[in-house]
Amino acid sequence: MDTLTVSATANGLNYLPEYVADVSGIFAEHGLSVTAKACDPWTGVLDDLESGEADLALGGLWVPAMYAGSPRALSVVGQLNHKFPMTIVARNATGPVGLDWLAGKVALAPGAGGSAPYEYTAGLIREAGLDPAATRWVRDLSTAMLIELYRAGLGDAIVLDLVSAMELEAAGDGTVVFRHLDTGVMPNSVYYTRTDRVAELGEKIERFVAAIDVAERRITAGAAGADIEQVLAARWPDKDHDLLRSAAQQMADGGVWDSVTINRGASDRWMRILDEGGLVTHRPSLEELLGSTSAVGSAS
Repeated sequence: MDTLTVSATANGLNYLPEYVADVSGIFAEHGLSVTAKACDPWTGVLDDLESGEADLALGGLWVPAMYAGSPRALSVVGQLNHKFPMTIVARNATGPVGLDWLAGKVALAPGAGGSAPYEYTAGLIREAGLDPAATRWVRDLSTAMLIELYRAGLGDAIVLDLVSAMELEAAGDGTVVFRHLDTGVMPNSVYYTRTDRVAELGEKIERFVAAIDVAERRITAGAAGADIEQVLAARWPDKDHDLLRSAAQQMADGGVWDSVTINRGASDRWMRILDEGGLVTHRPSLEELLGSTSAVGSAS
């Protein structure tokens, strides 16, 4: 049995296929013993890669993109989230809205765990021919802090992960009025490693990604119910499991776990959004992000 270590930027429901691959024995079937942890703060994944404590990091594609061309050489080796399971929750709106609704509003966008919630939303606003600056943004604070402030009356809307959004809605604190899942393919969470370790880890990475693929297929086919229950009990014992099941089903139905390969057009789109936001020195091609790996799919 070969070992592989993963450091993740969070313990999130959108990472469900990895957890299912572990508890169901899929990793073991592929000859792997996988040890994983979530880092707080999330930047610990970079420290763990550098020290060798972790073989792989799990987090947003925007991180390897920002480091592209820098001395910290990172290569993406597989995709976990094929779409972006975020939402916009509104305090007073009661139904679906267009992004033009945000103009003149105060919107909260958590950023302590990463830049994607704001940056991707801003990119969608620009794609719609609108100006993100027409909205007053409260950014760069933790999700927990901004949820607390939103509940206390700050802002007209908040950008949130699907689970947190559904929890707010269930508590009567707002309505989900926009789903990023409905905006097309977006390579959100990926696995990456130090470029100088790709050859060393290559065969183990292939088996790891193959195991993730099996887990994704089982989940989307509705064949992983018992495994999901085991994951929910172990990782979120105090949360509403009916709500988590519903959120997981929305992610599965919405295409979050449709592929372990990165869509070229979606990657190029995300790189353009990051470039427009000033987060990268250039727009990395998918080949540059992958290095010598092959975690790429055809445009669709």
